[in-house]
Amino acid sequence: EFRRVLFRSAFHRTKQSFDPVYGGLGKAPKFFHSTDFRLALRHWKTTQSNESLTILNTTLELWSRGGIYDHLGGGFHRYSTDDQWLVPHFEKMLYDNALLTELYLEAYQATQHLPYATIAREIIDYVSRDLKSPEGLFYSTEDADSEGVEGKFYVWSKKEIEQQLGNEIAAIFCRVYSVTEAGNWEHQNILHRTESFAELSAELNLSESELEETLALAKRKLYAIRQKRIRPATDTKSITSWNAMMVRSL
Repeated sequence: EFRRVLFRSAFHRTKQSFDPVYGGLGKAPKFFHSTDFRLALRHWKTTQSNESLTILNTTLELWSRGGIYDHLGGGFHRYSTDDQWLVPHFEKMLYDNALLTELYLEAYQATQHLPYATIAREIIDYVSRDLKSPEGLFYSTEDADSEGVEGKFYVWSKKEIEQQLGNEIAAIFCRVYSVTEAGNWEHQNILHRTESFAELSAELNLSESELEETLALAKRKLYAIRQKRIRPATDTKSITSWNAMMVRSL
């Protein structure tokens, strides 16, 4: 009985802090609090409460759409400087991505919502590619800045995207990821989505599979261009507990 009371009390605290408009907990700066949402998932599985499922789904969906997520390379940045998950602190942490992998995987297992599995797979691809040492351990972080400018590695101008993709594909990509001439951060664009793929495919008069294929092609091209930029520095220390989190997620 004590455990049930504790469980309900813990979920009640999560519910009180929940942002019903933008997801997550509290106000900016907003961190992930992954463990709180694993609790929400377990609360839903235990009680079948629609409220807890809404809290979980709203948050996981808006995280994956936001600028807090690296839409080209996978993985999540450190935290959001605003309520909407648009402008992150661009540092990437191993432990955040380990916990978020586990959360998205468990959410997929529980709901069978395929996009959650896709996000988990993309995080794993990122960590395995960019945070893995030659010895097979995982490094701890990637810096927020390169060439002395925070976020420079990750942001785009509309003109650059049009030059790389051509006008037809660029128009689709820019619509999906809210890219404009003016930009949304220091005259540059942080890629983010404001609508679901279903809504966007209807608006663009494309099937969801056609839209996904077009975006996959565009992402591969832009990712290859981004790889030629000067990367943020990597903190190459390997922390046992953070490695254990990632191993458990894998």
